[in-house]
Amino acid sequence: MADLIASEKIDEIRRSVDLVDVIGEYVQLTKKGRNYFGLCPFHGENTPSFSVSTDKQIYNCFGCHAAGDAFSFIMDIEGYSFQEAAIELAEKGNVKLDIDAPAAAAAKSMSPDFQQMIEAHKLLSKFYHHLLVNTKDGQHALEYLLDRGFTRESIDKFQIGYSLNSWDFVYKFLMKRNFPEQLMEKAGLIIKREKDGSYFDRFRDRIMFPIQDRNGNTIAFSGRALGGDDPKYLNSPETPIFNKSKILYNFQSARAQMKKMQRAVLFEGFADVIAADRAGVENGVATMGTSLTDEHIALLKKQVQSITICYDSDNAGKEAAFRASAMLDEAGFQIRVAMMPDGLDPDDYIQANGAEKFRNEVIDGSLTLMAFKILYLRRGKRLQDEGDRLLYIEEVLRELAKLDKAVEKDLYIRQLAEEFSVSLDALKEQLEAIEMSQRGSRRQNDQDRHVDSRTLVNPPASASSKIRPAFHTAERNLISHMMKDADIAFKVQSLLGGNTFNVDEHQAIFTYLLGYFESGHSPDTSAFIHFIDDDKLRKICAEIALVTINDELSEQELSDYIKQVLNYQKMLMIKEKKAEAKEAERQKDYNKAALIGMEIIQLQKSLKTTV
Repeated sequence: MADLIASEKIDEIRRSVDLVDVIGEYVQLTKKGRNYFGLCPFHGENTPSFSVSTDKQIYNCFGCHAAGDAFSFIMDIEGYSFQEAAIELAEKGNVKLDIDAPAAAAAKSMSPDFQQMIEAHKLLSKFYHHLLVNTKDGQHALEYLLDRGFTRESIDKFQIGYSLNSWDFVYKFLMKRNFPEQLMEKAGLIIKREKDGSYFDRFRDRIMFPIQDRNGNTIAFSGRALGGDDPKYLNSPETPIFNKSKILYNFQSARAQMKKMQRAVLFEGFADVIAADRAGVENGVATMGTSLTDEHIALLKKQVQSITICYDSDNAGKEAAFRASAMLDEAGFQIRVAMMPDGLDPDDYIQANGAEKFRNEVIDGSLTLMAFKILYLRRGKRLQDEGDRLLYIEEVLRELAKLDKAVEKDLYIRQLAEEFSVSLDALKEQLEAIEMSQRGSRRQNDQDRHVDSRTLVNPPASASSKIRPAFHTAERNLISHMMKDADIAFKVQSLLGGNTFNVDEHQAIFTYLLGYFESGHSPDTSAFIHFIDDDKLRKICAEIALVTINDELSEQELSDYIKQVLNYQKMLMIKEKKAEAKEAERQKDYNKAALIGMEIIQLQKSLKTTV
């Protein structure tokens, strides 16, 4: 790293960015007291345990123990090297780096194979788009899109293209540019014939939709047939750079609008995303031919708190929407579900009814999650039949029992009573019975969750109040004070008198801290954490830095901490001496046992007089 960016520049980069702003691009943060809190982006959780200190410019998760500064956050969240993180933060902080473009590009490098795969996709994406909009070969495909309601602006924005009706044009195109054929097969762009080992193009005579990762790199394609060819949509296979369970179509482009509106619209396919974008819904994303996954949810969790599900209106679409809503509800999102007339998908609806009606009546007119469930539960039931009617009421009540808000429950239970002319009191009585049953069946889980949530309600306090030996807490508090004041660090060194901390990691941090101050550095928690070259110690240090301590360290408090550190070593010695005395007595060496006993008495006296 030193060969690429000078340490002075690293310090300038650190000072130029606010960690709250950096993390705020990925995590919804809420200020509580002096710190900010949010849901940890590194592990799934419903109770915020992720803390960011604006004063110290560090973060710490009290659940999974992720910790560090702006550099480590970007490295962990994006999978970057330190060089890559430094370059990105320099861009955010408007810091000009004294490195040339090739060096910067090299810093943001990946494995050669991955790089070549992405380069090939990037090249083909531009080529396909050129064929569509600038050549006679792509004219029929362009006319098809325009007839379907696509605009040139939309075609350019999503870089839609066209693949020639040729078996080997792309193969020759890539080979001419020295891309390895085996690697291009692995990237899903060409296919190998079993009979003779020759290669042919995967996509032929199709409208091409590039698929990008969250960094904007094209990593795959979806090709739509122009005629009656099967399949209608041909997608790239999963490759080392493309995993559809982790990719949301249009995520990179929609990210800014999602953050601005604090809502994402989730579609089933990329055609719906593009159609919605033309209609002015620019915060849309879609899964890539797969059901919603935990990885998709984690990606969305970093951006928004609210999601509108807008799937097809057929039975399969409603089933998928119900499954997705359950997962998103479990993850803690606020959910609405957009409904359309039967048989229409969002693309069809927009073509038939126009952009304004789609925005106003479908997206803005979307249902609450409970209202959607009520409609969903009616499917397949003949409500004029008494048995189906009672089953439906029972299922709705079970869903109502899961609601937290009393007003919301009351609203829907009154609707139920009115629709079926059922006694409101009877419905309330049955709802109460269901609630009691549900509480009983999950009581143990609730108790476990209560313990977890109680521990994480106030992370800094809970982290500092874990049941630890007194010496352990004393060492942590000393380190926290020493990071704020070099004079305290050197005073602690003097008071220890050549003794060390009892916890190896604490002693290592103490040694780093002395070296940091001896090098002329001023107190700066974020800079000190970067000074440490051990990831484990960095995490421990970041956690300690967020411990709640007094602003000033009194002489009495300092004396008590030192006493706890030194006393523990003496207590260990007393324990060893007692074992030696016991062994001497066992061997009937009573003189030795008596001498050891005197040593124990002296050590016990010193416990009261230390410092």
